[in-house]
Amino acid sequence: MQKNTRLKRELQMLSTEPPPGISCWQCEGQIDDLRAQIIGCVNTPYEGGLFSVEIKVPERYPFEPPKMRFLTPIYHPNIDNAGRICLDALKLPPKGAWKPSLNISTVLSSIRVLMAEPNPDDPLMADISSEYKYNKQIYLEKAKRWTEKHAIQRNKGLEETEEGTSEGKLGKTKPACRKREALSAEGHQDDSKKACL
Repeated sequence: MQKNTRLKRELQMLSTEPPPGISCWQCEGQIDDLRAQIIGCVNTPYEGGLFSVEIKVPERYPFEPPKMRFLTPIYHPNIDNAGRICLDALKLPPKGAWKPSLNISTVLSSIRVLMAEPNPDDPLMADISSEYKYNKQIYLEKAKRWTEKHAIQRNKGLEETEEGTSEGKLGKTKPACRKREALSAEGHQDDSKKACL
């Protein structure tokens, strides 16, 4: 019960005062199954990207940290191919730094900071970490390529609608999809996205 009360309060806060570049919502009405989206920070290889994160809230929350993983592929020393994130705030002491005073909003903000400032000394991906340390230019190029390939929204479905395939398609777009389009449009306002908003 404490978990649900706390989560409702946190979700309310996330919708009224979201951290910069972050949005979070319930997935299909399940209070312990959340989705978040993080906009890549400016002047990083993730700039312009929109990264989806799955959040599973355990029964013992807030005494146990939420389980978070990236659904969008990202090239990063602290995030592996399965989307798992190496971050102290996601682990219990003594190895981690989770405490009940932390919340989903602060952890998502920490993840966004980690994206901008990787920690190559505590990597999940040793090869990417070594690239980051010793050949940063190659790391930056690969990370940027991955962002362009996996995290930059193309709005293909909406372009079909604009060509007159079906007026009704736009009306049936799920709220989560509209949120995604609105967020990606913040980063780059080209004509196809302006028409969607």
